[in-house]
Order: sequence, then structure tokens, then C-alpha cells
Amino acid sequence: MNKPMKYVLHVSALITIGSTAMLSGCVGPFSNDPRLGMAVSPEQLRRIEPMRLEPSMTQEKDDQAPAPPPPAEISLALDDCRALVLTNNLDLAVELLGPTITKQSITEEQARFESLFFASHNLSKTDTPTDTTLSGSQTDAQSNDLGVNVPLRTGGNLRVNLPTNRFKTDNTFTTLNPSYTADLSVSLSHNLLRNAGTRTNSHGIRIAHYQTQSAQARARLEVIRVIALTDRVYWRLYAARRELEVRKQQHELALAQLERAKRLVQAGSDAEVEVIRAESGVADGLEAIIVAENTLRDRERTLKRVLNKPGLVMSSPTVVIPTSPPDPVHYDLDPTRLVQDAMDGRMELLELELQLAQDASTVDFQRNQALPLATLDYTYTSNGLGTSYGGAFDVLGNYDFEDQRVAVRIEVPLGNEAAKSRLRRAILTRLRNSATKQQRRATIEQEVLNAVDELEANWQRILANRQRAILAGRTLAAEQRQFELGLRTSTDVLDAQTRLADAQSAEIRSLADYQIAQIDIAFATGTVLGAANIQWEPIDPTLDN
Repeated sequence: MNKPMKYVLHVSALITIGSTAMLSGCVGPFSNDPRLGMAVSPEQLRRIEPMRLEPSMTQEKDDQAPAPPPPAEISLALDDCRALVLTNNLDLAVELLGPTITKQSITEEQARFESLFFASHNLSKTDTPTDTTLSGSQTDAQSNDLGVNVPLRTGGNLRVNLPTNRFKTDNTFTTLNPSYTADLSVSLSHNLLRNAGTRTNSHGIRIAHYQTQSAQARARLEVIRVIALTDRVYWRLYAARRELEVRKQQHELALAQLERAKRLVQAGSDAEVEVIRAESGVADGLEAIIVAENTLRDRERTLKRVLNKPGLVMSSPTVVIPTSPPDPVHYDLDPTRLVQDAMDGRMELLELELQLAQDASTVDFQRNQALPLATLDYTYTSNGLGTSYGGAFDVLGNYDFEDQRVAVRIEVPLGNEAAKSRLRRAILTRLRNSATKQQRRATIEQEVLNAVDELEANWQRILANRQRAILAGRTLAAEQRQFELGLRTSTDVLDAQTRLADAQSAEIRSLADYQIAQIDIAFATGTVLGAANIQWEPIDPTLDN
């Protein structure tokens, strides 16, 4: 076998082995290819381990300082809770990163129009056999190029470059050897129909601005939502703590009734059954206290989770005492004005307006993309030639040798169905979002009107439950006097105590519900309850570095 044939066979074998290795790598196990990123074993995905509950045997290290014990109780006003939640709430921290993230898209889109400086340097030597004396066999060439490329917002591209060349050959017929050239070239390529115009080419920047504003609207909505959530949790905690006080008072009244029953039984005025009835009332009161305490712990835990205050974890035994009292003042609201305020202040509507603005820009952009592609190219070149670079630049500076080229290119799609489909989809998307806006306006109006009615209903509940509590208190006093006279049983007195406790609890709940109804009106109108304004800023972690 001759030498060239062996060389060909060797090359073929190498290609075959390399291809087989590449194919085997492509079909290999996922976990064995680090290029594909994170790999998880099948056992980790499919096997579920049982939870092992074992007594903790861990002892604190001597060299580790014990953590300070949490406070036994902490008093918080409503404004304190708002300040804490704006600083520490995890949901809010996540949402406030949104504007900072989307803001980077604006810079990314604007960077499409950054100018580009370029430079290149090439060397080549050739030694080619020739069959004529009119051409040389050996050449020594050197070329350089530098310039700048400027994208235009109008849809064009401006390019200015200065190529230089040195060429040397062994051809005896060459006049300049070595020869030097220097050319100044200015070229403009501009779209005339598709991708033409400032509005079309700034579509990406405009969309990025709209998306950034939408992210800020969502962040503002999240701030309002978290503040409203905090206020609701605060008043529910207030109601739970007051409910516990009422149930403890009911238990004390039951104990007092038990003492009266024992005294009357010992005096022979009542039967032994009165003591049993009174003891049953004490047990009922104790159960009510247990239920109220459990509800209070749940409400405290919810507030701790929302506040996320360092040192006030959900598992801590710290008792949270709300110090801001309710303000049961009757408000005469104008539903029409509140609905209009909601239309102006709800971030959901503003976000839809921004979405409609994006849709309008997208429709214009897709309509432009459906046009034929027409491009105008113009190039101007001033040429220089000499026996040195200096001589070439001298000739170039005289502008005696100039080239100009103009070209027009047109591309017309036959059918253009893809572009038409994208345009129709953009139009339909805008129509859908417009209908969504009308639907959202109707929903917001209903929310505002419902919140107004709920506020008025809760005010009437306060008045009714307050009167109910007063009458229940009078009834209890009368029942106790009748019991002392032997005209009523312990059951009658305990029933009166229960009705008093229930009336007081209903009044407390109506007070809390009235405060929450005010919060709901503020939330429905896109505001926050209270006299102080709330100022928030997007989170930018890069500023901390």
C-alpha cells in the first residue's frame, strides 16, 4: 500500500474513533457529564426516608455563650408594627427586588445602540509555484484595520474604518515593491421600510420602561397589601386578647357564684344541687379560657411571622401586647367619591394601563415587521497608495482617488403569513387586556361598595352589641339578687353570666371588625389607613457591596 493511501486510512480511523467517542458521550448518563450542570441521583429523587423523632441529647458547648433569653412580653403600637414589617417582612423583601431586576432590562436594551470600536492585524506569507514569469511565486503581506461601528436609532448602521496594507512580492514586473495602501471608508446601511424609524427601533427600550414601571406598581401594591395584612392581624390579636380577658372575667364570676351557692347550701337555704350546678359553670368557664388562650397564641404567632422581627421568632414564648386602642368613630362616606379614588389609586388598574401601552407599542412594531425589507447601502472610499505608509497617507489626504457605491436591496415575502399572524396576535392580546381592564374596574367598584356597606354594618353592630352588653350586665345583677332571695337557681345566674360574656365578646369583635373594615376600604381604594405617608424604595443589593 502506498504512503498517501496509508495516510488517508489513518485519518479515516481517527475520524471514526472521534465520532464514536462524541456519540457515546452524548448518550451517556446525565450524572456523568459535568457540562450539563447539576445532576441528581435517581435514588435521591425516588426514595422517601422516614422521619426519625429522637430525644435531643445535644448539650451546649462550654465555650459558646448562651443566647439571651427572649423577653417575657413586648408592647407594640400599630405604628411600630408597620415600621417593623416594612423593614423585615420576607414577602415584601422579595417583591421590592422586582423593580431593581427589571431596571437592568432598560440598560440592556439601550446597549444595543452603543458604538463598537474594532481593530485587526493580519500577516501572511505565501510561496506558490507558478508557470509564468508575469506573476511572482512568493508574497509577503500585512494588513491592518481599525474603525468604529455606530448603530443608529433610526434603523441604520454607520461604519467608519481605515484599512492599511503592505504587500511585497518577488514579481519583477511590480512597480511598487513593497507597496503600501491606506483607505478611508465611510459606509451607511439604512432600512427604508421594515426596521426603519426611531419608534420601531426603540420598541425594546420602551417595553423595558413599561415593565420597570409595572414592577414598581406591583411593589407598591405589595407594600399596601402587607401593611393592610399587618393591620388586620394586629386588630385580630387585640380582639383575641380582649376575648381572653372577658373569659377570665366570666370564670371569676362563676367562682363567685360557686362561693354564693356553697354559702347558701351551708345555711340550709338551697339544695346541694346548686353547688353542682355552680361547679359545672366553673368548668365551662375554664374551657372558654383554654380556647381563648389557644386563639391568642395563634394570633400572636401570625403577627410574629408577619413582622419577622429579629429575636421575636414564632416559637418564642414572648407575649405580644397591642397598645393601640380602637377608634370607634362613625364615618359618613361618599361611595361615588371612593370609587373614583379607587379607579385613580389601584395599582392593578395602573398595571393594566401599562400593559395596554406595551400592547400598543407591540402592535406598531409588528405592523412594521410585516412590511417588505428595503435597504439602502452607500459607501464612500478615499484611496491612497505609496512606497511607504507616509506616502500612502499623503495620497489619501489629497482625495484624488475616490470611490462611491450605492445599492438598494428589496425583499418582499410571498404571503408573509408569519408576520401577519404575529400582528393579529398582538392586536387580539390588546383587545383581551382592554376587556380585562373593564372587568377589573367593575370588580374594584364592587369591592369598594361592599367595603362601605361592611363598615356601616359593623358600626351598627358596635351600637347593638354595646346595648346588648349593658342589658346583659343588668340582667346578671338582677339574677344574682334573685338567687340571693332563693327565687333563681345557679343555672339561671350562670346563663346570665354567659350571655354577658357573649355580649362583651361580640362587642369586642365588632370593634375589631370595624377597624378591619376601615382597612378594607383603604385597601380597596389603593391607600393605607392612618395619617402618616409611607415611602418605600426598591431594594438594590449591589449598593451594599
